[in-house]
Amino acid sequence: MNQFLKRMQAGQVLVADGATGTNLQKVGLKPGSPPEDLVFEHPELILELERAFVEAGSDLILTCTFGATRLRMKGSQYAERVPEVNARAAELARKAASARSGVLVAGSIGPTGQLMKPFGPLTTAEAEEAFAEQAKALAEAGVDLLVIETQFAIEEASAAFQGLHRVTDLPIVVSFSYDRGLRTMMGVNPTEVVQKFQEMGAAMVGANCGTTLENMEKIVQGYVSAAPGYPLWAKPNAGLPHTVDGTAVYDLSPDQMASAALKYVELGARVVGGCCGSMPEHIAAIAKAVKARP
Repeated sequence: MNQFLKRMQAGQVLVADGATGTNLQKVGLKPGSPPEDLVFEHPELILELERAFVEAGSDLILTCTFGATRLRMKGSQYAERVPEVNARAAELARKAASARSGVLVAGSIGPTGQLMKPFGPLTTAEAEEAFAEQAKALAEAGVDLLVIETQFAIEEASAAFQGLHRVTDLPIVVSFSYDRGLRTMMGVNPTEVVQKFQEMGAAMVGANCGTTLENMEKIVQGYVSAAPGYPLWAKPNAGLPHTVDGTAVYDLSPDQMASAALKYVELGARVVGGCCGSMPEHIAAIAKAVKARP
């Protein structure tokens, strides 16, 4: 059996990792530059960050492939090497995960950055093809599961799910970003998400990024109310950012993130971690709190 599914069936709670982009910016990635380029240009930076999360207590780390679809990489010099980018990122994550026994690797799949018809130019077929190409490369490179994350629209997330399902039988997690409090920027709410993707066969649904820890708690409650007992994923930001000298600063402490993670677990979350602004210190506090549960 797939190791992720096996651990879910055993009732385990897994600690995921923290932020990729905001942490890489601290070591030289320029805002607006694609982190995926680093898999060739500075792989040591990715490996160091992923190892730091493993050492902090992550049971599951994500690949540095959030924007690694052909559609999103159009402006990258590596736009014609999409499968290689994804395979290389998975290789780096597997190497980091090997620092501790049992750490899983999840293939990160973010939005295309385009709106789908009728709101924008992207067709369902185009989206499915791009997501399928990325998923195939990640699956062949040996990830344990795939995570469709930071989604805003049911249509795009559904196209992603269909594309993934077409090329692999790996477990799929679907995570939305509720940046309008309890709704996404496209107006989607937690009930719609869990009903749709439970029906499609997602191994887990959840939320990442978003706004406050309190809103994340309400989102988890919304999922639970709509689908009691369904496994959930929760990776909030380390607070709402504010700008200091042109840099986004996230102020929530590791202890605050850990306390929130425990609330999510009590409600039914089976994977908890952090998103933007979450450093290894935040993940260490979450791991300590979660693993000290009776």
